[in-house]
Amino acid sequence: MPSFAPADCRSLPLYVIPADGLGDWIAGQPEVTATWVKAAGFAAGLGEVCLLPGPAGKIAGAVLGYGAPEARRRTRFGLSRAATALPAGDWHLEGALDGQEAEEAALGWCLAQYRFARYRPGTEPSGLARLKAPAGVDAARIEAIVAGEFLTRDLINTPASDMGPDELETAFLALGQEFGAATAVIRGDALLAQNFPMIHAVGRASDRAPRLLDMRWGTAGPKLVLVGKGVCFDTGGLDIKPAGSMLQMKKDMGGAATVMGLARMIMALGLPVQLRVLVPAVENAISGSAMRPRDILASRKGYTVEVNNTDAEGRLVLADALALADEEEADLIVSMATLTGAARVAVGPDLAPYFTDDTGISAALQKAAVAVRDPVWQLPLWPGYEAMIEPGIADLDNAPTGGFAGSVTAALFLRRFVANPRYLHFDIYGHQPADAPARPKGGVGQGARALLAALPEMLGLAP
Repeated sequence: MPSFAPADCRSLPLYVIPADGLGDWIAGQPEVTATWVKAAGFAAGLGEVCLLPGPAGKIAGAVLGYGAPEARRRTRFGLSRAATALPAGDWHLEGALDGQEAEEAALGWCLAQYRFARYRPGTEPSGLARLKAPAGVDAARIEAIVAGEFLTRDLINTPASDMGPDELETAFLALGQEFGAATAVIRGDALLAQNFPMIHAVGRASDRAPRLLDMRWGTAGPKLVLVGKGVCFDTGGLDIKPAGSMLQMKKDMGGAATVMGLARMIMALGLPVQLRVLVPAVENAISGSAMRPRDILASRKGYTVEVNNTDAEGRLVLADALALADEEEADLIVSMATLTGAARVAVGPDLAPYFTDDTGISAALQKAAVAVRDPVWQLPLWPGYEAMIEPGIADLDNAPTGGFAGSVTAALFLRRFVANPRYLHFDIYGHQPADAPARPKGGVGQGARALLAALPEMLGLAP
C-alpha cells in the first residue's frame, strides 16, 4: 500500500509548471538547466515529466507539466503520471498548487501506484517514487481513502473462481474484524427461514450457497446503511447471456466491493456514525433448481415479483436487503450496484449515475463530487414510468419489456422496497476500460469518494 514519504526525509524537487508559465520558469533557471529542458522538448503538457541533471551524473530534480486549464478540466489526476514515470526515491512538489489541487495531486499519486499482481508474482514495481504530502494536505485521510479504493479494486479484479460468495464473505468478515465491527451471516436455506426469499431464489442454482452479509460499526451518531450488490458471477441464469457479455461478469459484485471500500474509509477515519453494511452475496448460475422466466417470487417486503428476465437478478437480491435496511429507521440508506447496461448507454463508463428524491442529498453529493474529482450524474426517478414495473399478474415486474429507460425503471423497482425518503441509489460500472491517470485498466471504485466527502453535510456531522 503506497504511503507518503516522511516529512523530514531528504527529497528531490518536482517543479509543477503550467504550460503558460514554462517560458518564465526557464528564464529563471541556470543556463545548463534551461538548455537541457529545451533540448528535451519539454512543453509542460499535463503529466509530462523531464528529469533535471545534477553534478556527477546525479538527478537534481524534475519538472512536471501542469498543462493548460482545459486539459486539467478534461483529465482527472493528470499529475499522477509522475508517480510511475519518475525513478524510485522521495520527491516533494514545488509550484503554485492551491489546497484542492495539492490534494488531488497527492491522492492521484497514491492511486496511480495500484497494481493487481496476484496472478503474476514478481511483476510488482521494485521501487516506488514516494511523495511528501504537500503542506495543508491531510495525509492520513488520503491514505485511508487509498486503502479503501485498493480494497475495492482488488475485490473486483479477482476472478469468480477465487471470488465467489465464500471468498467475498471471508473478505467481508476480515474487514469487520480489522475495525472491531460486529458481523453476521445468513446462509443457504436459512435465508428462507429468516425471510429473504429473493436472495435465496437468485443464488439457489449455484453450488456456492447464497448468503446475506451484515456488519455493524459505531455506537453513536446518525445511522448510515450501505447496501451493495454482491453477484459474484452472473451467467444471466436461464436467460443466459451471450459469451461476450459474460467476460466482465466477475465485476458484477462491484457494488459490494465499492460499499466495502467506502466502509473501510469510514471506519479508518473514525466518522461519528452508526454504520451498517449489507451485502447479498450470490452467484447467478444455471441448474435444475434455477429460477425460471415468469416465476413469481415472494419478497421480504411482502410484494410479489414476476421474473420476466432471470438476467435482471441484481435488483432482486438488493430488494430483500433494502427491505431489511428500511427496517433500521436510518438517517441515510445508500445502495450501490452494477445494475443496468442502460446506465452505461446513458452516461458511459466514467460517470456514476445516481437516483434520489432528496434535493439536499443531491446538492451535497454534486458539490462533493466536483471537489474530489469523483464524477456523478443524477438521473430521474420519473413517476410516469411507475406503471412499467407493474405487470398485472404480480405486484412488480423485474424486467419491463420495451427497452425504454432501463436504469430508471430498475431504480423505481428498488425504491418500492424503501419507505425511507432519505434513499440514494448508484448504478455504477465498476470498471475502467482503458488505462487512465490514477486508474489502471480493471476494477475501480465509483461514487465512494464523492459520498465520503458529502456525508458530513448529508448527515449533519460536525466539520
